[in-house]
Parts: sequence; structure tokens; C-alpha cells
Amino acid sequence: MSGGPAGRDADDAYDRLRRRVLWAMPTGLFVVGSRAGDRHNLMTCNWVMQVAMSPKLVAVGVEAASVTRGLIDEGGAFSVSLLSRSDRGLVRRFVKPVRDIEVDEVGAATSLQGEPVFEVADGLPVLAAAVAWLACSVRSVVEWEVDGGAEPASHVLVIGEVDDVGASDRLAALGDGEDTVLSMNDTRMNYGG
Repeated sequence: MSGGPAGRDADDAYDRLRRRVLWAMPTGLFVVGSRAGDRHNLMTCNWVMQVAMSPKLVAVGVEAASVTRGLIDEGGAFSVSLLSRSDRGLVRRFVKPVRDIEVDEVGAATSLQGEPVFEVADGLPVLAAAVAWLACSVRSVVEWEVDGGAEPASHVLVIGEVDDVGASDRLAALGDGEDTVLSMNDTRMNYGG
């Protein structure tokens, strides 16, 4: 039923309406970190949410054929950097796979795409500018197919258990003015629909 509901033409007008409605759904805007061996990546992501309290589970929608998906599959973990609205420009740096990686003398990442990072858990990158972060180990990956199995869906849902969290002093100050945790509405970006 990917074309539209029964009895309704799946024309361009309907498709535009569907995208507009889906884009109107409020979502955050995060940077997801992944690592496998000496390969690191950070990826802008708006499909992140907590899905269970016991255990603490977070779901992340990741493009099925992305670098991040491959690194998460191989590394078995991911991080999520939460940014403030005032740092919204950072997310644009991670819409494509990271090419510029700097490491220290022991091989720990110190910068990706010129942005300072630190490592958590088993070397997962987190943006130094993050107001808070999560490190999650993968518990499940949900895949589905389109049109009765003719092709895979565009994205997979990665569910991870929260193993560690951290926050900067800036987290407590958010919401006491115009600065809050970043969301899609704070940018001119849209993704989905």
C-alpha cells in the first residue's frame, strides 16, 4: 500500500500532500556516531527516539545502504550527539560520509570533518559541541520490504540499549531563553516523506 489508500489516486498532488504532512511531524536533529576498527563516521539524523524505559532503548532510523549502517552492523554500537539550537550549523557537516579524520598518537579520533570529537564506550565518536550524548549497544535491527518483497525499504530501524550517557554544563542552561535542543524546525532542512 505504498502508493496510497484504496479509492484514492496516488497522483502528484497526493504525494506532495503526504510529504508535507510527514515533514510537519516534529522531530529532533542529532548526529549519530559509529565506528568499526579504525573507521569512524558521524551522520546527521532526525529519526531518533527513546522506545522503552526498561531497559532504556533508543531507536535510530538509518539509511539501509549507508556507511553508518555498515559501521553499526560491524561495530555493534552507536552514539547520539544532542546539539543546541545555536549549534545548528554543525549538522550540515555530516550529511555525507566523513572523509577528514584526525587521530591522536594512540589512534583515538580527535576531529571529524574539522570538528572536535571525543570517544566514548568502545571508541564511538561524539561531537565536543554536544550538550549531551548517548552510547548504545545494538539489540536489534528491524528491516522490512517494499511492495511485497520486490525491494528493500530505504531505511532500517536500529534499536540500541543505552550503555552510557554524558552531558556538558550547557545542558542545564537550555530552555532558559531562546536556546533549546536542536530540532528539524530550527533549520531549513527536511528529510522524509
